[in-house]
Amino acid sequence: MDKNFFHAARETDLATKRRLDRQGQMLSWLRLLTFFLCLLALAAAWDTGALWLYLIAIALACVFSALLRRHGRLFEQRLLLESHIAALSAFLDRFSGAWHRFPVTGAEYLKDEEPQTQDLSLFGPDSIYQYLCAARTKAGRDRLAASLSPFPADLPRARKRQSSIEELIARPLLVLDLTAAAALLPDRHDTKPLLSVLQKRRGKPYMGTVFIAWVLPVALTLAIVGAALSLIGWTMPAALLVLQLFVAFALGRRTAAAQKPLAAMHNELRLYERLFARLEGATFQSPHLLALQARLRDGDAARSLRTLSALAEHAHTRHNLIFLLLANAFYLSDLHFAHRIAHWQEKAAAHLGDWLAVWAEVEVLLSFSTIGLVRETYAFPELLEDAAPRIEGKSLTHLLIAEERAVPNDIEATAGTRIITGSNMSGKTTYLRTVASACVLAYAGAPVPGERFRLSPLYLFTSIRVTDDAAHGLSTFYAEILRIKSMMAFKEKSLPMLIVIDEIFKGTNSADRLIGAREAISRLTGADFITLVSTHDFELCDIESTAAPITNWHFEENYEGDKIAFDYKIKEGRCTTRNAQYLLKMAGIME
Repeated sequence: MDKNFFHAARETDLATKRRLDRQGQMLSWLRLLTFFLCLLALAAAWDTGALWLYLIAIALACVFSALLRRHGRLFEQRLLLESHIAALSAFLDRFSGAWHRFPVTGAEYLKDEEPQTQDLSLFGPDSIYQYLCAARTKAGRDRLAASLSPFPADLPRARKRQSSIEELIARPLLVLDLTAAAALLPDRHDTKPLLSVLQKRRGKPYMGTVFIAWVLPVALTLAIVGAALSLIGWTMPAALLVLQLFVAFALGRRTAAAQKPLAAMHNELRLYERLFARLEGATFQSPHLLALQARLRDGDAARSLRTLSALAEHAHTRHNLIFLLLANAFYLSDLHFAHRIAHWQEKAAAHLGDWLAVWAEVEVLLSFSTIGLVRETYAFPELLEDAAPRIEGKSLTHLLIAEERAVPNDIEATAGTRIITGSNMSGKTTYLRTVASACVLAYAGAPVPGERFRLSPLYLFTSIRVTDDAAHGLSTFYAEILRIKSMMAFKEKSLPMLIVIDEIFKGTNSADRLIGAREAISRLTGADFITLVSTHDFELCDIESTAAPITNWHFEENYEGDKIAFDYKIKEGRCTTRNAQYLLKMAGIME
């Protein structure tokens, strides 16, 4: 999508924000004026005893209350608008490259046992996760991280996601609305404490407590009316007030455990209710989105969350001691809360976990739709059922390289080994990462940057960003050996693999490197896997195997006077140029 869309939408939102700011200032002045006029009317009525002045004061108080509510709605509207502007700015940052400053990097998902996560920059600073993540909740972020797996875990789910993401890409305003609304949730919001409390069933309330909860407040109301009409004394209402306070604190203590987590999440529950209402009311076409919508409508998620939000609001205001005493003294509010929360648990608690899981999945879909919203060229991969390994890609680029700077490349590979040679900085490593990261996105159900991509299920193993580990006494060379060893161990499972090795055995001397590399490449060439190996050692181009074909591909450079230039395009055959000495001369190290 053209970034001008996001620029125009942001300018529209900024203009709306300026208008709301003016309205807010006007409402503030009107509130202040109405308040002082109300005080003046009350003072005048007190002095004169004129009924019409009391009526004016009451009318002004009503106007003041209406202005308060209007100002509150305006504040919420402005808060959502600011979040909408922030969402638009985040999309523009992905065009400009400022996305590197996004605070959510996914570094916590890096795994030592899965070096692919580091090799392919799946998580951590300057990663694919940082670029894509639109998830606000802990469950959504965990699900997004689990989706970016180097292994084809759930291809049917990936296929279902594709049509959903395609629909969201075609509806950028819906994506922005949902992203902006969700961004008002606390960062990494976790609903597990709430679920653990609400899903702990307490059984139906006793009929006796239900009877007491209604009879005593009615009796108190009648007693107050009778005392006001001088039909009875005030002793009876006072006694009933004391009795209700005693009953409230004797029977309502059991609700404290449920009220505490609810009180802490009263704002969040209101936001979830709005998100669910937006999803329930939307018109979808893709089967996966329709299925998610049906899960929300089953049990009426938005309406149920609206009820729960009202209960949470009560639990929150309960912290006010005056409210607590008055509400229980006159209405037995804690007892009514216990009955209402028990009724809610009976009807809706079993669905709550599923509803929140639906939102976590929607957050994943929103995150992956980012690719289609910021790239002009993207494709939904065709996930093959072939048992034989296969990768076909046309005009693939790396997601983390700006589209205008990225050089597209093709790949068509079946079982066998492709040895890739080329000069320094010619594009070998970027090519390997482009192909491998496209596979990860494809298995997650996301679109990939490119014109076309087809692949079979492949377990992805990499050896790209290998460093020494002083804490465990591992040299770079030995760390490489362990990577290769893990590939050979997995090979025994006879599962299809994609093996990606950059600068094989670069951590040792040339003689040992050649011997080890020849042996490793021979053993990692077979009918069950595709192996991509980059190297500076042209001697490896002569390796042959009877297990599967070994072919040569290369990147090259050209020289224009005292400048070196690269086209970053992969070509058939072996490289015939070297540029290390030229680069050393350019740096002034060699003459």
